Amino acid sequence: MNSKVETAGSNRLDTIKIALSILIVASATTLFYLYSEHSLLLRVVGLLAAIVIAVLITLKTEKGRQLWIFVQDAQIEVRKVVWPTREETLQTTMIVILMVVVIAIFLWLLDMFLGWSIGQLLGRGG
Repeated sequence: MNSKVETAGSNRLDTIKIALSILIVASATTLFYLYSEHSLLLRVVGLLAAIVIAVLITLKTEKGRQLWIFVQDAQIEVRKVVWPTREETLQTTMIVILMVVVIAIFLWLLDMFLGWSIGQLLGRGG
């Protein structure tokens, strides 16, 4: 019974945190444009600071923690990838280009043949 109460309270608090983050970013964006007569550098720094604060607040929610764990897991998986060498990449690219040219020529010849055939069937051919 207590876990349901804590979960409901936690969800409500998470919703408030996310709403606060959205409010911070929206306010910072509005202020960025309202103070257009001030230095662009100061406005950008202020906007970036607001975004960082909003992200930090969001990361304190359950969904934020799940997202952070997902990002960390994705980084681990990217490290496991065996990237092809430059030579392998060039060879594969050349094979793909060659196959595209071969298929293009085949389709062009097929189109020419079908066009000629339809012309013969309709009596327009020479």
